[in-house]
Order: sequence, then C-alpha cells, then structure tokens
Amino acid sequence: MASRVARGQGTQLGLPGRSALEIVSGNLGSVSMTFRRVEIPVAQPGDPLRNPHVHHTFEECIHVVSGCGVTCTETGDFQAGPGDTMIIPAGELHVTRNTGDEPLVLFCFFPVPDIEPGTSTGAFSEASK
Repeated sequence: MASRVARGQGTQLGLPGRSALEIVSGNLGSVSMTFRRVEIPVAQPGDPLRNPHVHHTFEECIHVVSGCGVTCTETGDFQAGPGDTMIIPAGELHVTRNTGDEPLVLFCFFPVPDIEPGTSTGAFSEASK
C-alpha cells in the first residue's frame, strides 16, 4: 500500500556533528530502504572533525541539495555542490564535511531498512589519506 510522509515527519536522529531526519526506514514502515535528510553546519574554529564510518554490506548514495562540501573516502576526496551525487560502495570508509559558508544539506539513501547493524565508525589509515 502506498503511503505519504508529510513535511517534517520522520525521526530526528542524534548524530554527532550534524542533524539528521530519518524520513523512511524499517522503523517507519519500509521493507527495503532508508532515506535521510542530513544537514551539516558550517564548521567553526576548534570544532572536532567527525570520524569516518563504513557500511559493511550495503552502499550509500549521497545527493547534495544545497551548500558545498567534500566527501572523503579511502580512495579519494570528492568536492560536491548542489545537484552532485556520490555513491559510496559497501565496505569503504567515508565522511562528508561542510566546506562552505552555509549549511550543507544532503539526501542520503541506503538499500536496507535499518543501517545501524551494518554501520561502524573507523579511521583513515595514513596510506589511504
């Protein structure tokens, strides 16, 4: 059965260094995907850098709605602005950071209804950075 998620509905997530609204997930009735709206604020002097994370068994698709940023991965850094989309393969460490002077707004898609069991934090090795 089709359903509608109205503006502002979803679950606010307490993620470090960003605000995230989970709009679609298994907890919200989906059987096969998660969709989030993420906002990363402008970096301030002294702000700690967020650690990268990895999705072990599924990929992530990140679409930039507004703002400018960089997605850092083990295989390279990708500058991104409005309309750009990054695809992060399963098993690759990554983190997206705001490099602009306005909030960086992203849509993040995952082909699983719950990303938590397959996600963990990590750190880039010197060889990969």
